[in-house]
Amino acid sequence: MTPQNLMLLPLSTPKLSIGCPILDHCLGSGIACNSITELVGESGSGKTQLCLQLTVRAQLPPSHGGLGGSSIYIFTEFNFPFRRLQQLGNLYHASYPNLIRLEPLEDIYVHGVHDAQELIHVLGDIEAFIAIDHTRLPVKLIVIDSIAALFRSQYQTTPADLKRRSEMFFNISGTLKGLANKYGLAVVVTNQVVDFIGPHHGVNGVRLGNLESLDTSGRRVSPALGLAWAHCINSRVFLARHEQSIEVDIRNAPSTSICSQTHRTFHLVFAPHLAYASAEFVIKKQGIVGVS
Repeated sequence: MTPQNLMLLPLSTPKLSIGCPILDHCLGSGIACNSITELVGESGSGKTQLCLQLTVRAQLPPSHGGLGGSSIYIFTEFNFPFRRLQQLGNLYHASYPNLIRLEPLEDIYVHGVHDAQELIHVLGDIEAFIAIDHTRLPVKLIVIDSIAALFRSQYQTTPADLKRRSEMFFNISGTLKGLANKYGLAVVVTNQVVDFIGPHHGVNGVRLGNLESLDTSGRRVSPALGLAWAHCINSRVFLARHEQSIEVDIRNAPSTSICSQTHRTFHLVFAPHLAYASAEFVIKKQGIVGVS
């Protein structure tokens, strides 16, 4: 078997469909199992919306783009959006009445954590929970929303703290990758962005992925947690949003009115074996949908 022949072998990794052919195409058919996919973007870019959508879609059988499994959703900030999740669950049950339960939230296990050390303990409990197999459907998706919130104020910028933080990154990502490979899971984490000031050729002179810079809401940004965390994930998706002012004609009004319209874009920054791809998307009642 030569390296050239290996490249010709089909990739057999299961994928979790987003439910939109346009966005699935950007990811080579969906979110890959056995790896960590990061969704990075500013507040309001659609990260949590997409995560909620994936937890419901994971319950669908593989023949319908799902994983035939339940989900574990770890949230680290704000109140968990149960109402929005219930709305999505009801919509998907109406669309797939024979494939998704009347109460789809019963196959989504939600847990809040407040710091990185607590997350390590929870991940250990999750492995025991999966191994005991108490769930109606096998656990096939783990979501952490968001990873950056756990490190916002816990560590300083001293060399010793940065070293401890990097060690924590590798501990968390190593545990997640171990769970993903052992149980065939998809792991999705969300990350925040920070304003970036510097040269245009990457971060600290290092280009990460397909984009030289990330821009959202008129700002140049970079993913939080830096290069150390970037080496802990397998794939990165950047969700950008931009406000555009448009003129709207109002009936019987003497002049036009200026309104703001939000444009959102899905960028594949890097992923194994995949080239750069992007697509505009909108957030609708039924979830995130790409725009052709």
